[in-house]
Amino acid sequence: MKILISDPFSKDLPQRLMRFGKVTDDKNEIPDADVILVRSATKVDKTFIDKAKKMKMVIRGGVGLDNIDVAYCNKKGIIVKNTPEASTIAVAELTFALMLGIIRNMVKAHNSMKNGQWAKDMKGSELCGKTLGIIGLGRIGTEVAKRAKAFGMNIIAYEKYNTQFACAEIVSFDELLRRSDFISLHVPLTDETNEMINRKSIKKMKDGIVLINTARGKLVNENDLAEALGSGKVRYAGLDVYQQEPPANSPLLALENVMLTPHLGAQTFENMERISDTICTIINDFKKSNPKV
Repeated sequence: MKILISDPFSKDLPQRLMRFGKVTDDKNEIPDADVILVRSATKVDKTFIDKAKKMKMVIRGGVGLDNIDVAYCNKKGIIVKNTPEASTIAVAELTFALMLGIIRNMVKAHNSMKNGQWAKDMKGSELCGKTLGIIGLGRIGTEVAKRAKAFGMNIIAYEKYNTQFACAEIVSFDELLRRSDFISLHVPLTDETNEMINRKSIKKMKDGIVLINTARGKLVNENDLAEALGSGKVRYAGLDVYQQEPPANSPLLALENVMLTPHLGAQTFENMERISDTICTIINDFKKSNPKV
């Protein structure tokens, strides 16, 4: 078996995979790879799949599969796997880091200290008593809800597929927009969710809303969000994902009432180890079922 590691993973993963066969990160070997490991950078589209002539399985280290043409893989008989549980804690914690960081002016306060200032009058806001609207109450959304409860927040959620949750009051999308002081996005990118945060949906929100997105950049129309941030309709935004990555031409880069991170949601040492553990399990099971590969 030849395993190609197409994107960065934990440093010890190649060593751990050697018991299954040859391991390489040379993309010139794509045509000969049986299993290809990707994260979000590699786009496993039709062109890539046709080039990977021997690929029998592709594993996405992470949750979303929007960078993989799953339908075309299925047509070609290629197994598609991901590691949906591994990143849950890392992304949930970054969500709170953004939420707290932006409302307490952490970046501004840090920079002012480095510049020799003592900005004691720099006031922020508290989470306690505020209403957090979670769009998508899957693994990550549920972990965010647990942490929000510990902060004394009121939690409401829009969840289309499962409405039996004890950690949040389930409401309609429009009601969530209307009632929330903070909104955090935790849904996959689909035709339905693409640019679900836009001028029309923002208009239904409270004045001074705080928006957090650690899910997928294309859930948000960045031009509409920038307009709302400029007018004050949206007071703050904390973003880890963008319509284009890196966001070279995003209007958000010029604004001061945003906190931006470079898609760090899954980037913890602990998470990368969990991803490696899951990948090894997936490949071990695959090898048992396909001993001749």
